[in-house]
Amino acid sequence: MIQYRQLGSSDLKIAPLILGGNVFGWTVDENKSFELLDVFSAGGFNCVDTADSYSRWVPGNKGGESETIIGKWMKRKGNREKIIISAKVGSDMGQGHKDVSKKYILNAVEDSLSRLQTDYIDLYQTHWDNEITPVEETLEAYDILVKQGKVKWIGASNLSPERLTASLAASKERNYPVYQTLQPEYNLYDRENFEKNYRPICEQHKLGVINYYSLASGFLSGKYRSEADLRKSKRGGGIKKYLNERGFRILSALDKVAASHHTSPASVSIAWLIKQPTVAAPIASATNIEQLNALITAATLQLSSEALNQLNESSSW
Repeated sequence: MIQYRQLGSSDLKIAPLILGGNVFGWTVDENKSFELLDVFSAGGFNCVDTADSYSRWVPGNKGGESETIIGKWMKRKGNREKIIISAKVGSDMGQGHKDVSKKYILNAVEDSLSRLQTDYIDLYQTHWDNEITPVEETLEAYDILVKQGKVKWIGASNLSPERLTASLAASKERNYPVYQTLQPEYNLYDRENFEKNYRPICEQHKLGVINYYSLASGFLSGKYRSEADLRKSKRGGGIKKYLNERGFRILSALDKVAASHHTSPASVSIAWLIKQPTVAAPIASATNIEQLNALITAATLQLSSEALNQLNESSSW
């Protein structure tokens, strides 16, 4: 049975797995996206992560494709109240730089609301930082949006530890909305940066972690075990860096744990994340139902203490 988790100190309660919308309009077309969203929500899962910049990198796209697909799906299903939308702002949308200025955020949110066909966003996050902008200015924009009812809660993604800490202090000092979540890169392979530099902040301020790259771009699914495997998908190019002694050691541990639990390496990787301190829900994307089912399995997979020790030791930094 799925155990729902509170995001930070907010009133948002989500299943311990978030569906990543980065593939919608990229490697997954609209119809397939609808199918994945149908299966995900039917399983009792309720949070979908997106950003205005998804998927601007695809030739012919301009950004907003993912939000548009999610908006159409919610409209068709009539389920807006049941879905928690985790959206992001601040990426380069063609202006040539990242932007978290007050003016920019107040304009960008309107575009996102329009594409999502909704009048509010449950969790609105600073996607990428631009350190030229004072944290107070960014937070003032969120304060306006929360007061207008267009945003319920706010979160942060790719901020430095210093800017994250400064933001939390500024919110307290000025009575602005407070970041409830952090969306960092975190998985069995990429552990050190988060655990050393961010987890202490999250523990101190009770931030819920909704991490991205939960499967290290697919490497932790076990699909890529040699350079020849990198041609298996459009995302294969980013995986070469994991093909080293430590990476193979982690895959070996995943294989053993998966076999002992009669499941897949992908399910084990996600289940390990769900057990980590401060993690509320990993974000993971899927391009087909088989992949999605492996993710869904992870939400109720109970790893033994022996399995957790195996995984921790193989991936220690």
